[in-house]
Amino acid sequence: MEPATDRSRNHEPIVGALLRIRGRVQGVGFRPHALRLARALGLCGDICNHGDGVLLRAWGSEASLRELQRRLRYAPPPPASVESCLVEALPGPPAMEGFHIVSSQPGTGLCHLLPDLALCDACRAELQDPDNRRYRHPFISCTACGPRFSIAGALPYDRERTSMASFAMCGRCAGEYRDPADRRFHAQPIGCHECGPSLRLLPGETAGEHSLQGAIECLRNGGILAVKGIGGFHLMVDATRPEAIARLRRRKHRPFRPFALMVRDPEVARRYCRLRPEEAAALSSHVAPIVLLEQSGERLPDEVAPGMDRLGLMLPATALHLLLLEAFDRPLVCTSGNRSGAPLCAGNDEAVESLDGIADRFLLHDREIVHRCDDPVLQLAAGRMRTLRRGRGQVPEALPLPPGLENADGILAVGGDLKGGFCLLRQGCALLSQPFGELMHPDCRRRWREEMSAWLGLYGSRPRRIALDVHPDYGSHRHGRELARQLGVPAATVLHHHAHLAAVLAEHGHPLDAGPVLGLVLDGLGMGEAGALWGGELLLGDYQGYRRVAHLAPVPLPGGDRAAREPWR
Repeated sequence: MEPATDRSRNHEPIVGALLRIRGRVQGVGFRPHALRLARALGLCGDICNHGDGVLLRAWGSEASLRELQRRLRYAPPPPASVESCLVEALPGPPAMEGFHIVSSQPGTGLCHLLPDLALCDACRAELQDPDNRRYRHPFISCTACGPRFSIAGALPYDRERTSMASFAMCGRCAGEYRDPADRRFHAQPIGCHECGPSLRLLPGETAGEHSLQGAIECLRNGGILAVKGIGGFHLMVDATRPEAIARLRRRKHRPFRPFALMVRDPEVARRYCRLRPEEAAALSSHVAPIVLLEQSGERLPDEVAPGMDRLGLMLPATALHLLLLEAFDRPLVCTSGNRSGAPLCAGNDEAVESLDGIADRFLLHDREIVHRCDDPVLQLAAGRMRTLRRGRGQVPEALPLPPGLENADGILAVGGDLKGGFCLLRQGCALLSQPFGELMHPDCRRRWREEMSAWLGLYGSRPRRIALDVHPDYGSHRHGRELARQLGVPAATVLHHHAHLAAVLAEHGHPLDAGPVLGLVLDGLGMGEAGALWGGELLLGDYQGYRRVAHLAPVPLPGGDRAAREPWR
């Protein structure tokens, strides 16, 4: 590398600064951006990933250092964002010539790991360009898109700590990885047809482009295709063929719940649904969520979403899905790849075993999914997009806590048993997990425990307190008690409906000292005071306490919890 030219040396004193930068700064091209900026400003120094974010050392004129800080803080490369930038003076002359990216350093694991990012426009253009060497490469990505959370084994986020470590870069990819002028400079998931992950289609052991064509033929013939995506498997079938959808429902034991759909572009979506500007923007965002849309225009078979006036649509989040969808000018059912009630499949062997008898063919790849994560669901309500289910593209993004809770740290909340998940509080932020289904299912409970352990290791976190739902029969409660015992930390119980009230307060940024609010909590049954089951509660409260103002009158429920699912009891 050519050293940076520092024209300021003849005119101004050289000063040094250490910048400790936290936020969404790993896996987003932040270091390459900072390198190019520092060189343009005539600075010398280095930058590296750190367990806490990014560390940057720079020497140059005071004006150039101020400009570097300003641009990094307020104009980072999308989708990066900077939460804090602490600056310390560095003594002495510059430690090196030029400006460089250097090896990562360990830290305390407070860095925000980025969610998986949907395919960007630049990679889409290359994917569809016959003259590009990544033409029709199912795993094309760059610093602006591709897998992040789903492949991360540890922080800092570097290739050797991801499931891409087993794929040695070819010479051309290595050259792009090292070239500061290339948009794949230090893009950790970088690969190509020669050195990246590869496809195969079962049964038959078809590979590469032939496997794609075989998968498309399966769908055209009304078959059910299991596809390994970025965070787990999908089950796909032609959404215009009622007999194929009915067969999927029988095999999956899912008689009524609506299926999600995938379409190749917004134009296809508009043929079947009303698409407002906010909804179109959400569909095309880096999250690429399922968006619940009003049905309008062409009709699909009733088997897609029985009795519903909305359809859940999403666009392809990966190059692999786009290559499949390009062959269809109509929607495909794209539902979670699991047996009803079981966790989402992520491993090849796991999927082939679990989905045997459901899928006719399996489109697999050899990149390991470290963290399984289902698709998120959004809906436009009261003028803005609202998340109904967090998932791929959102997890594990940190959620800042309201004023007064900036120092909240070291708490692990293990949640309830329905739509099981967990939440880790770290330095004023909530790290909310993906949902794991109903924890009464032993496989869901096992995956929930495994992922919780993985997160504690990923973030280098040892909780100082475990928060539990007060219901002693919840599997989450029992595991939380045992974990607290193993760690030698206290366990605190929280009433179910008070937890819902506090969660809504935090979602709306209600400050800690703002006083109590009146909350109507209509979440069904949850344990209240003295072991009584509550439901339909009017609470006056805040984060620290509540008063039960009113409630629906209780009624006897022979059969207990199971009667809610089996009312004949």
